[in-house]
Amino acid sequence: MEELRASDPSWIGGHRLLGRLGAGGMGAVYLGRTADGALAAVKVILPEHAGDADFRVRFRREAEAARRVDSPWAVRVTGSGTEDERPWLATEFVPGPALSEAVARCGPLPARSVRVLGRLLARALASVHAAGLVHRDVKPGNVLLTADGPRLIDFGIARVTDATALTAADLVVGTPGFLAPEQATEGAAAVGPAGDVFSLGCLLAYAATGRPPFGSGAVDALLYRTVHDAPDLDGIDDPELRALLGTMLDKEPAARPTAAALDERITEDAPEGSVDWLPEDVVRLIAERSAEILALPGIDATQVAADPAAPAPSRRRLLLLAGAGAVAVAGGGAFAVREWLRDDTTGSGATGPRTWTIGVQADLSGPRAAAGRAQERGVRLAVERFNSRTDKPFTLRVKAIDDRGATAEGKRAAERFARDRDVLAVIGPTDDPVTTAVLGTYDEAMLPIVTVSSQQLTFAVRSMRSFFQAVPSDAALAYPIRDRLVLRPDVHRLGVLLDRAGGQSAYQAGYFLNRIVGTTTDGTTYPRVVPAGTRDLAPVVADLLANRSDALFHAGDQAGAARAARALAATSYKGPRMAMHTAMGARFLKDAGAAAEGWEFVSPCVGATAPAAKEFTAAHRKKYGGAPAPWAAEAYDAAGLVLSAVTALARKNRPPARAALVKKIATSSYQGVSRDYAFGEDYRLKGITAHLHGVRDGAFRYLGPAPRTEN
Repeated sequence: MEELRASDPSWIGGHRLLGRLGAGGMGAVYLGRTADGALAAVKVILPEHAGDADFRVRFRREAEAARRVDSPWAVRVTGSGTEDERPWLATEFVPGPALSEAVARCGPLPARSVRVLGRLLARALASVHAAGLVHRDVKPGNVLLTADGPRLIDFGIARVTDATALTAADLVVGTPGFLAPEQATEGAAAVGPAGDVFSLGCLLAYAATGRPPFGSGAVDALLYRTVHDAPDLDGIDDPELRALLGTMLDKEPAARPTAAALDERITEDAPEGSVDWLPEDVVRLIAERSAEILALPGIDATQVAADPAAPAPSRRRLLLLAGAGAVAVAGGGAFAVREWLRDDTTGSGATGPRTWTIGVQADLSGPRAAAGRAQERGVRLAVERFNSRTDKPFTLRVKAIDDRGATAEGKRAAERFARDRDVLAVIGPTDDPVTTAVLGTYDEAMLPIVTVSSQQLTFAVRSMRSFFQAVPSDAALAYPIRDRLVLRPDVHRLGVLLDRAGGQSAYQAGYFLNRIVGTTTDGTTYPRVVPAGTRDLAPVVADLLANRSDALFHAGDQAGAARAARALAATSYKGPRMAMHTAMGARFLKDAGAAAEGWEFVSPCVGATAPAAKEFTAAHRKKYGGAPAPWAAEAYDAAGLVLSAVTALARKNRPPARAALVKKIATSSYQGVSRDYAFGEDYRLKGITAHLHGVRDGAFRYLGPAPRTEN
C-alpha cells in the first residue's frame, strides 16, 4: 500500500481513507474504514471522468447492477456515491492472499482444489452475468482466498467506461494470457459471458500447473498463441479436470459451457465454511492474513476530524489518528502497517550532515524474538563504536524493523529497506523462511544483506547477488560434531536420533552427520528417525544402545532433547552425548533437570566468556546491564564487516553505492569476535568455525572452540 498523497481525499462517503491500494486510468482504489470499523476497498473516479455526463450514466448503471450480484463467492458492494462530486464505489475488503500469490509461494494446487475453486468461481460468474455484467478480467490476481472460500473481485465496475474506449472495436480488454481469443481479435465489442468462462479456464489451468496455458512474454506473442495455439495443459494428469478445461478453453465462444452449466458439471463438493479443500501451506498463508486483520485495533474516534471536507492531515497527524489500525494490501493480502508508517527520521527539519543507515531486519516479537533482540543489540553496539571514531567518514544510525518471524511481514520490511536510499546494508533476517522470502527484494535493489542465523543449506531463489550467509549452515556444523564425537579412540559407532519435531534444520544436521561419518572416517553410524510428536524416546534410546552406539547425537528441538536426556539418564550409559545448538535453552535445562548434566553442543555462537569476546561482553554489560545472549556477537561481527567495507569505500558524507559495497564485502576479510570472515564465490562463509558449549553444574558453559579439521 502507498501512503496517501497530498491530492488524495481523506474522507469519501463516510469512509476514512487509510492509504492507496492501487490506481489505474479511471481512478484510484483506497483502503477505507467506516465509523463502525468495517474495512472497504473504495474506488474513486478521477475528476476528468467525473465531469463527463455520459460516464456518470454508465457508472450509475454498472453500480446498480453490481449491487444485484448476489453470491457468497463475489465481493459484496457496500456503498456507492454515483452522484457525488467524486463518484465512488465501495466493496467489502477481503483479508486473504490472491490466488497468484498462493500459487507463486506454495506451488500448483491439487486437482480436487482446482475443481472446488472452479465450481465456486463459476457460481460467482453466474451471479455477475445474471446481473447484466461481464467481468472482463478474470485472472489469478482478481481471486482472493479466504478461510471460507474464494472471492472474485473487481467485477466490471468502471473497468473501461470512457466513451472512446467503449466504442473502439479494436480495443483489447483484459489481461493477456487470461483473455479469450475473441477479445484478442475483436476487442471490446466481443466481450461477453463466454469470454469470462474462457478466462476462468485459463485461471484454473494456472492454478493446476503454476503457469498460464498460453505462456508468457511479449503481449503480441501471447495474443497470437491465445488465438491460434492449443493450451498447454501438460502436468494435469486428472482426466476429469483436463477434459473440463478443454471445453472451457475452446476457441469458439458458443462451444464453451456457461458459468451456470459449469456449476452443474463440476461435482466436487463445495466447502461449507472450511478450508480442507486446500493444501496445508495455502491454509497457513490464509490464516496468516486473517490473523493480521483480526489483530487490528480500532481508530480512536475522538481524534478524527468530524468534517469529511476537512483537508487531509499530515502523515504524522494521520499516524496519530489511525494509529496501528492502518491496513495495507499487497497482492490481495492485508497487513498492519504500524512499522511502515513509523517516522524513522532523527528529527524533523534537522540540518547538518546527512546520517546514513544500517538496517536490522529481525524477529523482535515472534517465536525467535530472543535471537532477534540479541542481534539488534549487537548491531547497535557496532554502530555506536563506529560513530565514536574521530576519523569516521560520516555518522551512521541503526534502523530496526520487526518482521515477527513471519514471511509476509518480512517481505514488507525488505521492501521498506530497499526503497530507503539512506540504507547502506541490512543485517538479518533471523530465520530461514523469512530469509528465503526476502532475498528477491534485496537482490533487485542490490542492497547488501548479511544473515548470521539463517542456516539453511540452500535457498530456493534464482539470484542472490547481494546476500551473504555469515554463518555455517546446519549441514556444515556436522563436521565439527563428527570431530568431537567420532574422532576419538573410545568411539566406533555413533547413534543418531533424528527427531522430526526439529524441522528442516534437524533433518539437515542429522542427515549430513550420518552421511559424513561413514564416508570420511572408519567409524559407523546407527540412525533412528522418529516422527514429530513422539513423546516416549526410551525405546529409541534403548535401541541405539542395543546396537552398540558408544556416542549419541540428538537432532531436534529443546523438548525432544530433554526427553532424550531423561531416557538416557535411566540407563547405565556414560559415553559422550550431544544435541543440536537449537536445544541450548532454558526449556532444555528445566525439562531435563539433572539429566542435562554432561550434554554438549556445537554452536555457531561464541560464548560470552571467550577471550576474543572480552571487550564486546564488557561493552554489552555496560550498555544493556547483562551478558550478551547468543547471536549478539555474531551480529556485532556482521555489522563490523559491513562498516569496514563502508569505511574503505566512502568519502566524507558520500556513502558507497550499494553495488560497490556488495563487491567490497565479497572480496574482504574481517577478523571478528566469533570468527574470521571471508566469503567464497557463492557469498557463503569460508571455513567452518564453531564453538563448543556444555552443561556443567546445571548451567550452560562455554568450553572453547569446536574441533577443526580439513574437510
